[in-house]
Amino acid sequence: MSTPGPPPEAERLPQRQVALIDLLDRLLSGGVVLTGDVVLSIADIDLVRISLRALIVSISEQNPSPWTRTNPPQGGGHDN
Repeated sequence: MSTPGPPPEAERLPQRQVALIDLLDRLLSGGVVLTGDVVLSIADIDLVRISLRALIVSISEQNPSPWTRTNPPQGGGHDN
């Protein structure tokens, strides 16, 4: 039995070099979800289990933060 060799030049996909900054920009523009599980065990007995989940996205200046006030309070405020 023979093993197949590399595909002929016509069938190969063209290689593209992508800069790291371009890759990060593309990932962050759509968002990235990272998940993972960590289990610490001794003698096949699980002692600690940690589930990790993170959502990483770029922040747009056009979208206001929900934690900042966009409108100052009307009257009744005391400035010290």
